[in-house]
Formats: sequence, C-alpha cells, structure tokens
Amino acid sequence: MTAPAQSAGAQANQARAASALSRIRHQLAWNRLLSVVEEQAQVLIRSAFGTATREAGDLSAGVFLPDGRMIAQAVTGTPGHVNAMAESVRHFLREFPLETLHDGDVLLTNDPWKGTGHLFDMTMVTPVFHDGRLVALFASTLHVIDIGGIGSSADGLEVYHEGLFLPIVKFFHAHQVDPGVRAIIRANVREPEQVEGDLYALVACNEVGGRRLKDLMREFRLDDLTALGNTIIEQSRLAMLHAIAAWPQGSWTNRLTIDGYDAPIELVARVTVEPGRILVDFDGTSPQVARGINVVKAYTDAYTSFGVRCLIGADVPNNAGSLSVVQVSAPEGSILNARFPAAVTARHIIGQMLPDVVFGALRQARADQVPAEGSSSLWNLHLVGGEPIAGASAEQNHALIHGKRFNAVSFSTGGTGARPGKDGLSVTSYPSGVRNVSIEILEAANPLLFERKEYRADSGGPGARRGGLGQTIVVRHADPDAAMILAAAFDRVIHPARGALGGHDGAPGQLALGSGTPLKSKGRQLIPAGDSLVVNTPGGGGLGDPARRDRAHLDADLALGLVSAAQAAAVYGTP
Repeated sequence: MTAPAQSAGAQANQARAASALSRIRHQLAWNRLLSVVEEQAQVLIRSAFGTATREAGDLSAGVFLPDGRMIAQAVTGTPGHVNAMAESVRHFLREFPLETLHDGDVLLTNDPWKGTGHLFDMTMVTPVFHDGRLVALFASTLHVIDIGGIGSSADGLEVYHEGLFLPIVKFFHAHQVDPGVRAIIRANVREPEQVEGDLYALVACNEVGGRRLKDLMREFRLDDLTALGNTIIEQSRLAMLHAIAAWPQGSWTNRLTIDGYDAPIELVARVTVEPGRILVDFDGTSPQVARGINVVKAYTDAYTSFGVRCLIGADVPNNAGSLSVVQVSAPEGSILNARFPAAVTARHIIGQMLPDVVFGALRQARADQVPAEGSSSLWNLHLVGGEPIAGASAEQNHALIHGKRFNAVSFSTGGTGARPGKDGLSVTSYPSGVRNVSIEILEAANPLLFERKEYRADSGGPGARRGGLGQTIVVRHADPDAAMILAAAFDRVIHPARGALGGHDGAPGQLALGSGTPLKSKGRQLIPAGDSLVVNTPGGGGLGDPARRDRAHLDADLALGLVSAAQAAAVYGTP
C-alpha cells in the first residue's frame, strides 16, 4: 500500500524540480535577452552619424513577439521612443502581415501617428527568422538631423510643412536596399549623408540583435520565443498589479497651465487607481492648434505611462505586460490626441510635461512619494546657418548665407523638481533622459563658439528640498560676419515649474540676444552677425517650506554659488 504513495510523492517532487528548473531557465534566458537589446542599442549609438543618437542617446531598441507585443527594451533610450515604439510595431504588422515578410526584409516609417510622434524619428522593424520560421521582430528608433520642410521649428501649420512623410515601406527587400525609397529620402533632406548613415545604423543594430537572439535560441534549445515571451509579459503584468495594490484607491484631478505658442495651454488629467488598472483621462485639455506643438496619442500614452511608472511599479520591467495596466484616454482633436494632418514637430514641448501632470494628481494620494514639477521639456538649441529667413532684410540674409551651411542641435536642459528627501537634479534631462551634447563636439562639427555654459544661480525653487538648477548658455557664430537662425521650441518661460507642499516655484526660462533684445520662446528667429544667443534654462520647483531647509545644505549651496546670499536672506531667512 505504501509503494504507490511513494511513487506519487516522487512524481510530485520531480514535477516541482522540473518547474523550478523551468523558472531558472526562463530567468537566465530573460537576462540574456536584456543583454541582446542592450547590445542592439549600443550598436546603434556606435554606428549612428547624427549627434542626437551618437552623443545624446536619443533612440530606442527592443525585441517583440511575432504578434507585436514588446518583450524587452534597452535601458538606453527615451520614454517617448520606447513606449511609443511598443505600439508602433502593431501598425507595421497591419501593413505587412507576417506571411508577406521574408528573411532580409526591413520595414521603415516616420509616420508620427504610427511611430513616435514627429517626422524626425525614423522607426525600423526587422523580422528575425530561425530555422525557416519567423520568431521575433526587432525594432529601433532614432532622431535624424534633418527631414526637409521648415526644419526643427514649431512654425508649421500642418504636418505637410514639416518635411518628408514616409508611410510604412520596405526599406530592404531580402537584404537589398530599395533604390527608390533611398533616392526619395536623399532628395528631400538637407543632410543626405547623415540621414542615410543613420538609417543604415538602424539596419545594423536590428541585424545584430537578430543574430544574438538566434545564438540565444540555439543555446537554450528554443524553437520559438512564445513561451518565454508570454512568461515575461505575464510576470511583469502581475508585478504591476501588486504595485498598484500598495497605493490608495481613488481618483484625483490635476491641472497644469503651460505657455503654448500663441496662447496658454491647459493640460487636465484625472488619474484613477483601482484594482487591476490605472486610468488617466485628459478630458478638459485644450484643443489642438495650428502650430507644431500638437501631440499624437502614441506620444501622449508614452509619457503618461512613464510618469505613472516613475511612482508605481518603477522596478517592474517595461514591456507589453506592465504597460497594459496603464490605460490613457484623451479627446480626439485635443492637443494630446491631435488629428492628422496636425503639425507636430515640437511635440516634446507638451508631451514631456505629462509626467508633471500625473504627479500633481498622484501627490493627492501619496504626498510623501511625489516630486515637485521640473523644467521638464527639453531646451534644445537648434541653430542653422547658410540659409535665408523670411522677414529678414537683404543685408541680414546676406549674412545668413555667408559661410558654411550647418545644422546643429544641442540637447540642453533645465532642472528637475525637488524629490522627497532629496534636492532636484540640476541641468538633468528628465523625463526624456537624453544627454547634453558636449560643446567640444558641437564646436568641432559646426562653426559655433560657446562663450559660457554654467549653472544658473538661484534658478532652483527654494524649499526644504531645493529644486534643481537650470543653466546659462552663451553661443555665437564663430565667424563674426555670419548670422544664424535659432529654431526656438521652449516652454516654462511664462509659467515656471511649480513648487509643492510649501516649496517655491523654479525660475522661468529666458531667451535673448547678447545685445539685450528679448527673443520669443518659439519660432525661427535671427541671431545677427556679431551678436550672440543667451539662454537661461528653467529651474525645478522646491518641495516643502524653505524655512525647514537644513542649514548645512544651505551653507553648501552658498559655498558652491548655487544660491546667492541675497536669495538666502530673502527666502531662507539667513542673517
């Protein structure tokens, strides 16, 4: 009578051991998969031509199941690229179903509504075949230096003004580039070598990712990725549900006013935390406008979900499972769900404010967990030489076309909001995560001379925890007889980052010529020959009453020149 019981017990032990071994194998394979997508991203960085990718890390890379669900993403990259790309692969598959794809095919688009939000971002998808079967898709995105049209400016009225629009096309057919697509791209951009070089970098990074994936599958004896992918996605979803359960349940509303182009923009969000999901509804947000600051829904989803994930489930892997529990809605025709053919070039101005909107709502649930507002959207200096500008005099346009043609982008930033228990980060790119481009690189590649680049004292909002500082940048054309154009796309000039819980607002941004003439925060403007551009980026908001700031921290700020004696006396009450 005991033998069958022992046999059943042995079988149960064997089953448990097999299950444990399966979990271990899945974890090892998952770790390897993360290294594959990181290598994919590093190949893109090392082979890209444009400084946006090579120096600033403005990119994304990831691997997807054949049904379009994202399994893993590279840590390197921006939320606007990665989270938007997570949905874009499904658009590619609707246009090119799996049965139409072959080994060596590569798909490409810069459709803002099916990619990552504006024409400058090229998204590429490559199918991976293993033993004759399509087992995965690799996708990657980068920001090219030029896409034709009016350039990197918010002045466009429609997307047609903003440059070359590529629908989802086959860039490569069975390992061979499509000569027609290549010719169209080269004929429509000002920097064909750089743009084409970046496209081949996308091809290369996906190809390397596919190669490494096939090595992984051979090593782990996998016929496909379905079981592994489903496990990863489901575990990530369950981890997010666990994180949601640790937060209070309820709904909270927040409103954020930003500068806009011709008039202020209202961003309104209602965030609901309930069992099994988080809902973010942007009903009440301003309508889209006839300028290039509109945001497509995919980009809205990307930065909204990122804002949620910074507070809830921050340590959960980012993939289709964890993203699925954050559901975002925005009225069609609003500035956060712009209808085609809205102008969208500078969609980052508004899109990168969305974490702050989410934070303001969730602060009402857990004030101890949420930072103050920051400068948020990037203050990229886009400087152009060698081309005329509308409205300039004949003499000014002569100075503009004098000398070398160039197209330079400096990824510049302000300060983040103060954090619970910590000061804000100075001149740190949040939420985008892109790096500042070194001035040595910019000066080597373009006829530019940077005269100053330093912390902007007193720009961080005072508080028990101080907001991060902005920076002061002064730059001029290296040739005193040559003028240049600034394509401005900045915010937080009229409406600075707000402090919280008694903390003060950060300093607003400022923009002017060295000769003293103020400049607008948006639009193409002339930097005359012999003059300079002076940029003061915004600071982050403070957190908590400034009177409660630790004196040792304040003394350190004074010693480092981050806070002036005048501000210390006026706000912090120092003798």
